Amino acid sequence: MDWSSVTAEDLVDALREVDWSTPPRPVSEFFSRFTAPRSYSKWTSRLKCNLYYYRTNYFILVMFILGMGFLRKPVAILAALATGLSIAFLNDSFAVTFNEKVTRSVRQFSPHLAAKMRPPTTPVIRGRPSKRRSIHICGRPRWVLVLLFSAVSCMLWLTSCSLLTVLWALLIGLLATLLHASFRTPNLKARLNTFREEFRAVWRNYSEL
Repeated sequence: MDWSSVTAEDLVDALREVDWSTPPRPVSEFFSRFTAPRSYSKWTSRLKCNLYYYRTNYFILVMFILGMGFLRKPVAILAALATGLSIAFLNDSFAVTFNEKVTRSVRQFSPHLAAKMRPPTTPVIRGRPSKRRSIHICGRPRWVLVLLFSAVSCMLWLTSCSLLTVLWALLIGLLATLLHASFRTPNLKARLNTFREEFRAVWRNYSEL
């Protein structure tokens, strides 16, 4: 796959739509081979390829650095978990799975309440282009839960008086991710994607040719 033709918007869409349950890559593979990119175009292609291929490893890395920074502050650890959950809600697969598990658990105790948590049905009108299905969690649009958990995490960060520490931890985590994605040489597995993992935008461009 030619990663130079993949835009930042395509990458963001792919990270949002990819299956969240993909396990992280082995540690031996994650820290195996590093080389400097030969040009700017090589660097951008490598960066996008590694961000997509090692996405789970980078998420764990950032959360691990946040957790280590607040090892002695339980409130800050809860804030890190709330922050990670709000980020995870941006992934379509995780949001749908989370909604199904919560609804299934609530249905065992209160079927009436579980019925209220169902997302509203969208009427289908013939002759009009179909709109992208919106993601709902517990009967509410996804952005409501994202804003809610983001606000809770901000309140917990302020309560733990560790706002400066979390900024440093996030900066270190993002810098470590950027350095690894820039110098980790993409292997054959990272370069070749299966049909299930191909970008929808890339396939759309191919179909228009």
